[in-house]
Amino acid sequence: MKYGNLSYLYLLAIIPVLSLGYLFLFKKKMRDLNTFASLELLQKAGLFVNKKRLWLKATLVIVGILFLIVALIEPKWGYHWEEVEKKGIDIVIAVDTSRSMLADDVKPNRLELAKREIEDLLNVLEGDRIGLVVFAGSAFPYCPLTSDYGAFRLFLHDVNTNIIPLGGTALSEAIRKGIAAFEANSKNHKAMILITDGESHDDDPLKAAAAAKEQGIVIYTVGVGKKDGSYIRIKDESGQERLLKDRQGQVVKSRLDEITLNKIALETGGLYTPAYDTRWGLEKIYRDSIAAIEESIYKTQRVKRYVNRYQIPLLFAMVLITLEGFLLDRRKVTSARFR
Repeated sequence: MKYGNLSYLYLLAIIPVLSLGYLFLFKKKMRDLNTFASLELLQKAGLFVNKKRLWLKATLVIVGILFLIVALIEPKWGYHWEEVEKKGIDIVIAVDTSRSMLADDVKPNRLELAKREIEDLLNVLEGDRIGLVVFAGSAFPYCPLTSDYGAFRLFLHDVNTNIIPLGGTALSEAIRKGIAAFEANSKNHKAMILITDGESHDDDPLKAAAAAKEQGIVIYTVGVGKKDGSYIRIKDESGQERLLKDRQGQVVKSRLDEITLNKIALETGGLYTPAYDTRWGLEKIYRDSIAAIEESIYKTQRVKRYVNRYQIPLLFAMVLITLEGFLLDRRKVTSARFR
């Protein structure tokens, strides 16, 4: 036997409380009646309360409530097999984890903003599979495609700028790793979201975008940070904040190459969104664009479905409580006394 909703188990505490309440009520009722008139007078008037019938009525109510609680818990026994189809779109998110993502021109910083937006996206997904690629000067898949959003969140929370020690922004490699993250020969609809704050420092990313297009992958690009770029504040070994400098000692300013990001998106039929625009958001991108892609079945499996039998305890509860209403607790008796 299985149970569908164990959150109602706490209601079982009502049973002993109700039993004690009835005991107190019965004793009080008998004391009040005995105070009102003598035993002989109550017998003649037919107002004497029979304790056995009182307890029978109380038992019917208590057991009836017990069956109501069992019905709420939804007991299940017996089962049947059912074919279940999982539908959705495969989405791979490629996130820039270079140190420039620590810039705080958007709050709290670029990387944390990106992670929060991905969290918001997870809240609106319904059956879509999602995967994660991280990149800086190189790239690698961090979480495979999954519909287990809880597991994906664990990977997402661990994303930081120390994952890839090699600096830079390798957009081409990020796209290629994103392509590899999709299942080979899959007929599912595929979308890639590329989140970055800087210029590409590797080969022509448009070639990688063309390769993605051949695989039927639509790329949506997101430029994180202010339009004019920003200096990058990091902490040194002593914990003091300083501006990031290159090997020549020049202060590094992260600049957003919106033209390239636009071209990558357009090459695959996607779109570019700047993160500095108050109207942007991964949830908005998903609802306005990605969700419009026709869903496809990516998995069919047989699932054991247990039969919900809550109707049986509910029927017993209704019968018992109805019976209690028909029983009278007063009748003429020859001798009785409630102790």
